[in-house]
Amino acid sequence: MPSPRRKDYFAPDPALVEKPLRVRSIYKGRAVGFNVDEIRLPNGRRAAREYLFHHGAVGVLPFLDRDTVVLVRQFRYPVGKVTLELPAGKLDAGESRMACIKRELREETGYTARHIRHLLDFWPTPAFSNELLRIYVAEDLAPGRCCPDHDEFIEAVRLPFAQALELVWNGRIRDSKTVIALLAAAALRGRPKARRAA
Repeated sequence: MPSPRRKDYFAPDPALVEKPLRVRSIYKGRAVGFNVDEIRLPNGRRAAREYLFHHGAVGVLPFLDRDTVVLVRQFRYPVGKVTLELPAGKLDAGESRMACIKRELREETGYTARHIRHLLDFWPTPAFSNELLRIYVAEDLAPGRCCPDHDEFIEAVRLPFAQALELVWNGRIRDSKTVIALLAAAALRGRPKARRAA
């Protein structure tokens, strides 16, 4: 007996799709913009959608060796906390993703990588932003000098991959790109995942 045809969950669906009627930019900043668009709902009614516009960003998970990663400590003003994150940054106009990855890795950690490969892509908050984050893994690193932007105060730190995973499970690492990258790398490498703390 043939198996039932699998539904394409991502196909455009008239019962779900919202159509823009008027696109209105409220604010354009250096990193993000803010829009309030008028849209038509699937039932024909009108509504407003407020969202952040973003040109996209990249993050990179650098491995010094199979068991050691490099992350960066920095203060994140919106949450008022020091965080531990992947080296990452937004794409400059016309910049390729690979050029951005290499630039951010060098600026934030001082390292350059001989091997960089794509890990995954995700939308951090599709309910109110169009930002797409592409995550990569960097290996075979060569040390160098950090050169962060003038408004960046960061510290590159080395730590065991297993410890980074434990920091995810016990809620100390909360940055979405870092959580996703660490768990995805662990799954792909077939390493045992750290257990959630009781």
